[in-house]
Amino acid sequence: MAVVKAISSRDNPLLVRLRKLAADPGGYRRLGEIWLEGDHLCSAFLQRGGVPAQAVITEAAWEEPRWREIAGRAAAVAVLPQTLMSALSTLESPPPIGFVVPWEGAGALAGGVPSVVLDRLQDAGNVGTILRSAAALGVEQVIALKGTTALWSPKVLRAAMGAHFGLRLVEGAAPEALDALGVPLVATSSHAPQRLHEARLPRPCAWLLGHEGQGIDSELLGRCALTVGIPQPGGEESLNVASAAAICFYEALRQRSLPDA
Repeated sequence: MAVVKAISSRDNPLLVRLRKLAADPGGYRRLGEIWLEGDHLCSAFLQRGGVPAQAVITEAAWEEPRWREIAGRAAAVAVLPQTLMSALSTLESPPPIGFVVPWEGAGALAGGVPSVVLDRLQDAGNVGTILRSAAALGVEQVIALKGTTALWSPKVLRAAMGAHFGLRLVEGAAPEALDALGVPLVATSSHAPQRLHEARLPRPCAWLLGHEGQGIDSELLGRCALTVGIPQPGGEESLNVASAAAICFYEALRQRSLPDA
């Protein structure tokens, strides 16, 4: 049964810690915990069998059976006024509930599974959207190379909308760690002569996605077994990296559903 405690001071140690987590994209690495803000993320965490260490809930929400039941899944519950929840929130409309969950560390790379490798991506919205597409389209593992934005930052969490909890996530990997993938690397390029839908993609494969401005590192590109182009008859120079990722994931999924030739 959850231990319930009322909090009325802004200087409470829990709230001080949560403000640090909310303000610092990589703060979870130092503090060893993650702040999940809002009903959607909390529910997604519970649906995947997660057990929160701490629930934080407003006084008004605590009076409602639905919210009380969700909060009660945590080992401890902090009940606080709306003003204190608003001071924690990074959202325009502060939510009634949030969870504190343990960060499981940088993660260990698994071989032989459909994957995506992120090479120094910087935009949290792009990274979160890629995670969401990966979870939806059969990519099991996301590997963030050194220099990629923090996977568990508040902005990435919001953009991914719960996808984190259905994926194997690896952070801060060095390029040489990709040797353990055991599946071919595939990249996209506007200069590739072979089009995505015409290529026979390896099953499984690991998609390599590069920095929004600089693209994929040349050394990494040299590791790729295949480079394909996405047709753009509209004449645009390039696609947003998250949009390109979703197209590639879907085509790989489509081809996996086909009988072997």
